[in-house]
Amino acid sequence: MLNRRHLMLTAAATGAVLAAPAAASVRTEEDARLDAMLTRWLEETIDRNPTLATSLGIDRGDRAHLAGKLPDASAGARAENDARALAQWAEIQTIDASKLSEASKVTLAIFRFSAEGAAMGVALPHGGGSSPYVVTQRWGSYFSLPDFMANQHRIETAEDADAFVSRCRAFARTLDHESERVAEIGRKGVVLPAFLMDKTLTQLRTLRDMPTADWAMIQALAKKTADKGLTGDWTTQATAVVDAEVKPALGRQIAVFEAQRPSATDDAGAWKLPAGAETYALALRGYTTTDYTADQIHQIGLKQVASIQAEMDGLFRRMGMTEGSVGDRIRVLNEDPQYLWPNTDEGKAQLLESLNVQMAELEPLLPRVFNTLPKSKVEIRRVPPAIELGAPGGYYQRASLDGSRPGAYYINLSNTANWPKWSLPTLTYHEASPGHHFQIALSQEAGDLPLYRRLAGNSAYTEGWALYAERVAADDLDVYGDDLVGRVGYLQSYLFRAVRLVVDTGLHHKKWTRDQAIAWMVAECGEPPESAEKEIDRYIVTLGQACSYKLGQTVIEGLRQEVEAKGNFDIKAFHDAVLLEGIVPLSVLQERVRARFA
Repeated sequence: MLNRRHLMLTAAATGAVLAAPAAASVRTEEDARLDAMLTRWLEETIDRNPTLATSLGIDRGDRAHLAGKLPDASAGARAENDARALAQWAEIQTIDASKLSEASKVTLAIFRFSAEGAAMGVALPHGGGSSPYVVTQRWGSYFSLPDFMANQHRIETAEDADAFVSRCRAFARTLDHESERVAEIGRKGVVLPAFLMDKTLTQLRTLRDMPTADWAMIQALAKKTADKGLTGDWTTQATAVVDAEVKPALGRQIAVFEAQRPSATDDAGAWKLPAGAETYALALRGYTTTDYTADQIHQIGLKQVASIQAEMDGLFRRMGMTEGSVGDRIRVLNEDPQYLWPNTDEGKAQLLESLNVQMAELEPLLPRVFNTLPKSKVEIRRVPPAIELGAPGGYYQRASLDGSRPGAYYINLSNTANWPKWSLPTLTYHEASPGHHFQIALSQEAGDLPLYRRLAGNSAYTEGWALYAERVAADDLDVYGDDLVGRVGYLQSYLFRAVRLVVDTGLHHKKWTRDQAIAWMVAECGEPPESAEKEIDRYIVTLGQACSYKLGQTVIEGLRQEVEAKGNFDIKAFHDAVLLEGIVPLSVLQERVRARFA
């Protein structure tokens, strides 16, 4: 269990945080003021982020004008965002916690934490908060917008198709604004490591050089308009915009990176950045909602790695595998042909089908351990091949609020050897159900909560829940039964997240090299080298996020042990307490669950 003093937020600043549900609290005048403030903040956020409005399915009616726009990435818009962050931090400090109902104290605690973090990010010299890089092998408009346009931009009318073409033009402007920012922060010393710049350049060139007719977003436009029986030349228009405006903008972004490439080094960690130590500390604060130092997290990781390896060693011995380290024995399983999908289009299609079968088999089991189930469904999709070089192994995309678009779990199939059959089930439980999709959908569907609470989030809670959900599948639903190798896959997932605590802090605090971090991951948890490289490269640009999984899971698991120790444990009631009041920082979760089962 994590020490309470390290769980950030709060009681001193906001008053005691209790677990009373919103409906049970008497609404005060200060509650109304807080609600009005946070509602206004959310409205402003949506209006400034048209892609968020589309993702939520609310770019209709009064917000129909947002359907043809993208967020403003210009220098002026960034300055406005910084000023807004500082103003929000000042404004939320005017709320008098002593005048709030208990439920509103929870809300205040959540948003004080995020507002303070945003204001702290503005103060950093690169102005990038905990993620100073603008375009990487994992993000940037080149990376996200083609998939967004293909899978989230809704086309039901001619106006929607017009909006698609309008967004294509905005795509080119966004690329240029990003390129300006990459050059600007480069002059301040924020430059991608050379090996990641090479990956980013490869992906940028791949997209630029791909025939426009092969772009997924162009193909989606043609299909969606045809399916709706819309007649018009939108596909021709969009293709012309991509050729005349977007591809030249991609070329300009490539040129910026090519100009930086001779001066790029292989130094990987945050320590190399301006105010690197402060940047990493802020990242750890935001992603873990704790005040653990990098050294403390490193030691927690080493301890948990040793503990999980000891448990896995016992399983391996029962399987007759006694030679070598735990990492060595995982590698033996990784390379066993019986567990490998063919690395062909047919093999990848079979892999995806197996995951869909897995989800269908799990669904009827969920009522055993949950009172409340999400209404929205989840689809399993392949990461678009154009971006799979830099994309993570798997990730989740939430469903729309109106139910028009399901959630989506994306899996990177650049090489099926990265996903031996024994390791896949636990990934799916993590990303889909009872993990990310299950939890995020429940938060979005929590009608008793105001929308700003339903959309609030932090990585420690969401990733902690998803990792805990793997345990629910393995132990509470007994999905592996007598399948020892399946259970090895489950424990290897936990080991993998514990290893992350060590390598993330190693990279950004202890000045580990990229090769050193990859080698440690391969040795300690048997991760295939290609997969380990993708993971380490992810941690290099997403400072601190890798630490959120195991720290969050540790808190949720510790709370469960506390409640179980009281006797008459009701797993469904426990899960309701954790899930049904939305996503909260870890300290708020502890206070809420403990009060519920006092």
